[in-house]
Amino acid sequence: MGCNMLFSLGQQVLRRKVVDCSREDSRLSRCLNTFDLVALGVGSTLGAGVYVLAGAVARDNSGPAIVISFLIAALASVLAGLCYGEFGARVPKTGSAYLYSYVTVGELWAFITGWNLILSYIIGTSSVARAWSATFDELIGKPIGEFSRTHMALNAPGVLAANPDIFAVIIILILTGLLTLGVKESAMVNKIFTCVNVLVLGFIMVSGFVKGSIKNWQFTEEYLQNNSGHLCSNNDTQDWAPGVGGFMPFGFSGVLSGAATCFYAFVGFDCIATTGEEVKNPQKAIPVGIVASLLICFIAYFGVSAALTLMMPYFCLDKNSPLPEAFKHVGWDGAKYAVAVGSLCALSTSLLGSMFPMPRVIYAMAEDGLLFRFLAKINNRTKTPVIATLTSGAIAAVMAFLFDLKDLVDLMSIGTLLAYSLVAACVLVLRYQPEQPNTVYQMARTTDELDQVDQNDLVSSSDSQTGFLPEAEKFSLKAILSPKNMEPSRFSGLIVNISVSLIAILIIAFCIAAVHGKDALASGKLWAIFVLVGTALLCSVVTIVVWRQPESKTKLSFKVPFLPVLPVLSIFVNVYLMMQLDQGTWVRFAVWMLIGFAIYFGYGLWHSEEASLAAGQARTPDGNLDHCK
Repeated sequence: MGCNMLFSLGQQVLRRKVVDCSREDSRLSRCLNTFDLVALGVGSTLGAGVYVLAGAVARDNSGPAIVISFLIAALASVLAGLCYGEFGARVPKTGSAYLYSYVTVGELWAFITGWNLILSYIIGTSSVARAWSATFDELIGKPIGEFSRTHMALNAPGVLAANPDIFAVIIILILTGLLTLGVKESAMVNKIFTCVNVLVLGFIMVSGFVKGSIKNWQFTEEYLQNNSGHLCSNNDTQDWAPGVGGFMPFGFSGVLSGAATCFYAFVGFDCIATTGEEVKNPQKAIPVGIVASLLICFIAYFGVSAALTLMMPYFCLDKNSPLPEAFKHVGWDGAKYAVAVGSLCALSTSLLGSMFPMPRVIYAMAEDGLLFRFLAKINNRTKTPVIATLTSGAIAAVMAFLFDLKDLVDLMSIGTLLAYSLVAACVLVLRYQPEQPNTVYQMARTTDELDQVDQNDLVSSSDSQTGFLPEAEKFSLKAILSPKNMEPSRFSGLIVNISVSLIAILIIAFCIAAVHGKDALASGKLWAIFVLVGTALLCSVVTIVVWRQPESKTKLSFKVPFLPVLPVLSIFVNVYLMMQLDQGTWVRFAVWMLIGFAIYFGYGLWHSEEASLAAGQARTPDGNLDHCK
């Protein structure tokens, strides 16, 4: 009896969503184009970090080789971006990583992903709003901060912020109002701010290359030791540690350390994936938007960091405001006003980039019944999820008002990296499945996207896939390593499912050993070396097993190349960065997850849309396919 109940519960929490092509007409307004998506991705990703991060990483980690750190970080981000791109082509619906998990690995994993995305966006919104407020306050002489300290001080150290930030609340409420007006209006404001930001960054790059000197990349160790006293005009040499000089003063380990920090500078492009039901041509626009925005952001980061280290020696850079100091160093004090305008525009787009996807994930989860239904209400005039927008804006405003959020910012990283990992795993799983639901997903697109020839091809492809399946194979080593079927079978799909699970476990074990067993590895402990080498070899073997399985021939407008290596590398990068986070962050993550599980098992499990459909309201993949034809 108990076993049956557990089996039934397992089936419920792992049930997968089937996207219904008969519900193609979105309740949201389908009005965004590719340029809107690129602007949204660039605005969200290219935040204020470009004005601060480059100085801190160049000074402490990479030196002038920060340009290589950004290149490595960009490549790691592109791994995740390509996986998002394939799913954007495969499932053109609102929900981002939440939806991608739902259609592939089941409801519980989807809820975990969505719940963490909500956390990431709320904290991102609150922290960026406080940063906007602080930057603006600094520009006008700090009257807002003085007023808060004098009249509104909170006496709860360690729990609440020392001073509540009323201006951050006002900013969030204004943008919440903008988002409720309509997606087109929000996209227009975002494009204006993003264009100003990109123009300012272009000015910084050109100025750096004009006023900079290649000598700042060529210091020798001996020269640095003999001239340590007067190289920096700001005399900031009290913690002076310039390394060995040259282009790579802290060695390649410094470059890798800098790359791990720089990776977070590319987080934000995933907001593009939440727009699936608001884009005119999602199958093509979402992959192009993601890749193009990452490319533009890399060029900006690369150019600004190169200009910065050419203008001023890397060890003299100010950690908090490197660009104004660098312009002062070359005698262009007035440029600090351009930098201030650019940083405010960058903060504005970053804030909009955090607030834009948040209600859309909440809306997608509420429409599926995993969160409270009233959150899925759509305004008939503006076609925006108005209740979800107002609710998420109110929560973010309260957090920005009361909390300092420095301790909570790392929680953003867990949510985002977990979502990246799951999307990469989902791509790996779906590409090798036989009866893929993507024949349904392929057809769930806007009618003007496909011409008649494409539609005929698609139907014939669907017929060929659903008309007959490859014959079943018996379990053997030969069947695993050299399958005779050229098309995926249920057996090969099962092999891939088990293999991907094993790869995930082995990557987690490898990363735990690499991060938390650093001292043991450095001292040459045999157990640490054995765990590291053993997990790496096993992971390689299992990856080869996946590679040997027949891949689905389903046509998509965009596919991740170099399967299965690229998604496996993406999972590794994300898990490795998650393991770098401290213990306190994992404790706070556990508390947030307990709250989420209480909502899911208390409400979502029993009100799930898929549960009611499974109970008899007909909607099956085969039924959908017939309807589409």
